[in-house]
Amino acid sequence: MKCRHCGAPLEKTFVDLGASPPSNAYLTKEALGSPEVWYPLRVLVCTGCWLVQTEDHAGREELFASDYAYFSSTSAGWLAHSKAYVEAMTERFGLGSGSMVVEVAANDGYLLQYVKAAGIPCYGVEPTASTAAAAREKGIDIVGRFFGVELASELAASGRQADLTAANNVLAHVPDINDFVSGFARLLKPKGVSTFEFPHLLNLVRQNQFDTIYHEHYSYLSLASVARIFAANGLAVFDVEELPTHGGSLRVYAQRSGTGVHTRTERLSALEKLEADAGIESLAFYEGFQARAEKVKDDFVAFLIDAKRRGLKVGAYGAAAKGNTLMNFAGIRPDLIPYVVDRAAAKQGKYMPGSRVPIVGEAHLEADRPDIIVILPWNISEEVMRQLDHARGWGAKFVTAVPELTMKSI
Repeated sequence: MKCRHCGAPLEKTFVDLGASPPSNAYLTKEALGSPEVWYPLRVLVCTGCWLVQTEDHAGREELFASDYAYFSSTSAGWLAHSKAYVEAMTERFGLGSGSMVVEVAANDGYLLQYVKAAGIPCYGVEPTASTAAAAREKGIDIVGRFFGVELASELAASGRQADLTAANNVLAHVPDINDFVSGFARLLKPKGVSTFEFPHLLNLVRQNQFDTIYHEHYSYLSLASVARIFAANGLAVFDVEELPTHGGSLRVYAQRSGTGVHTRTERLSALEKLEADAGIESLAFYEGFQARAEKVKDDFVAFLIDAKRRGLKVGAYGAAAKGNTLMNFAGIRPDLIPYVVDRAAAKQGKYMPGSRVPIVGEAHLEADRPDIIVILPWNISEEVMRQLDHARGWGAKFVTAVPELTMKSI
């Protein structure tokens, strides 16, 4: 395999998590009688441009199918984050009724609903039919295609260029990252701004967040690699923010190369230095990660086996993609975790890919009253514990497995 940005041969393995089905390929009851397609889940490091990337096995049309089951509006914390983003961008860049905001990967309209409410013209790009339909129900204009140079050029030619584009947690999800980024350079107005949010590779490595690795994530991104990719495709980074979302993310601000008006910020230089000091563009930075991931797996399996032997009831919460990575890497099956609770109606009644653990609603948790609740999306564990605080009434304890096995408390 060659690097999806610079084309250099990929020879250095960062981590090998065995094999699993695509993390969002939830199963119906009827599908349980059929085999699943499993793909190797191996991540490589390019020593040419230092882009960390998943080995190619499945195309985007298969991973992001029409029945895609991830709906962003499920998390109240994410909605609050998105509303705050719209307010901050509106104030910083003077957005109003004469502006145009475009979100790429608009999902179910979780963010653009706040743009629309503010009276700012907007539209979204979203290729998954299930989430696009939900956005349209909110009255949001959605272009139902994958984004890249071809679509961006069509939109720009039809007078739909953007003053601001938002791309939250999608930059890692694109197989052709050069084509994707080049699209923003074409879609932006000459003085427009693009923002991108993505989990920070620095945190993934330092905090052992291996469960954020799955086939839908083609790339794992540092500021340095993103700035290099942007520069090669017509964008210039001028600012960056560190965010607490998804276990530690970056929000990168970019403008068109040659026409932008924004100057580089001091915090951009500071974060560049932080990554350089950490050695993020050296092989030493990536060594030892495999062993740390395997320790989490071993500790988690031992904990669940011990709970079973002690006669404790276990349930899990959050049918998230990261949970599927953990459960399939660890070989978890319904004998150790008999069900996963999730608020998303699109997931309830289905089964986790690979492990085939049933996904149920919160009423099941109330009826079963487990002794232990494993929170699979550890990045929103505090939100989940507040939501399920009543479970303490029957003595339930909350547990997360990543970055290490932890009994949680608010």
